[in-house]
Amino acid sequence: MAPRHVVRTTLTMVNGSTLLAMVLCAATGTRPRRGRDGVWIAGGYRLPVPPANCFTVGNVIFSRRPAEWLLHPDRGVLFGHEARHATQYAVLGPLFLPAYWIACGWSWWRTGEYGARNIFERHAGLTAGGYQELPTVYRVRRMRQRALNKRRPPYRD
Repeated sequence: MAPRHVVRTTLTMVNGSTLLAMVLCAATGTRPRRGRDGVWIAGGYRLPVPPANCFTVGNVIFSRRPAEWLLHPDRGVLFGHEARHATQYAVLGPLFLPAYWIACGWSWWRTGEYGARNIFERHAGLTAGGYQELPTVYRVRRMRQRALNKRRPPYRD
């Protein structure tokens, strides 16, 4: 059986998501270079969207910093997080982007943050990607209501 990264690389090429990433590299002037486990790294990304320091399209990790920064052993956890997003692209192909943005919307509605309840970020590792575990807004409202109820005197006729 082929190693996991070979399967991921093949699937992201076949489903077109890595081709999309290479088009984005050409359009933004970033030069991809090989990273670990078959993943490409496009360092020096300069567009303001998305606001993240690193993001993945297909089998390419885009970074605002040079590729060497992401390949440093101290950032192995972040690299692993982004590589798991490449695997998600391999599974979902072009459907990953709309599914990811729907998950961002769900997370924003539930917590006020894009990543905390995003299933893709949770699967890739919240803390590895720089996200925090947050309570849902509903839970926060319920906790606030309980605190208010404790301070109020009981109702009397």
